[in-house]
Amino acid sequence: METTRLAELLMHGNQLKRTARTGWGQRGILLPESVAAHSYGVVYTALILAELIDHPLDMAVVLTMATLHDLPEGLTSDIPAPAWRLLPEGSKVIAERTAMEQILGDAPYGRRLLGVWEALVLNESAEARLVHDADKLDQFLQAVVYERQTGNRQLDEFWSKPHRFHFAQSQDLYDWLRRQRDQSADQD
Repeated sequence: METTRLAELLMHGNQLKRTARTGWGQRGILLPESVAAHSYGVVYTALILAELIDHPLDMAVVLTMATLHDLPEGLTSDIPAPAWRLLPEGSKVIAERTAMEQILGDAPYGRRLLGVWEALVLNESAEARLVHDADKLDQFLQAVVYERQTGNRQLDEFWSKPHRFHFAQSQDLYDWLRRQRDQSADQD
């Protein structure tokens, strides 16, 4: 692969360091985390959860999915859920697939990485379900951190409807976070 193309490919990942998670900003967080910071949180959470799951997992696939899960946002930016809900059904996946095809392009391993990303979108494998759990858990962990750091209660919507996870270990952690948050609110 020529060096110029490799540099372009890496710059897409680097763009995530400069792409803010806009949903936090909409909820009053002045300096929200970047997409790259969130992606690291997902990779780390998936790594830890995988150690707890009593199901055979391909760790290379788990970590590849977790690493790639938000790469399309290098082109689409972080479009928050309220905005996606206003667009036609399926438009998010179409936009992200198009972005992934442009990012990976003609890279010799592009088709393989796109296939891993597609498997994540389908959410049919244990690896994909674990990464989806890790993605949501990182979001809830970040909400707790922001609430503690800033006292911002505009994040209540994250907790208004209980989330159901694929793995019991993920659910247990989420339930613990909810209880801790509720106890903290009672003390205020």
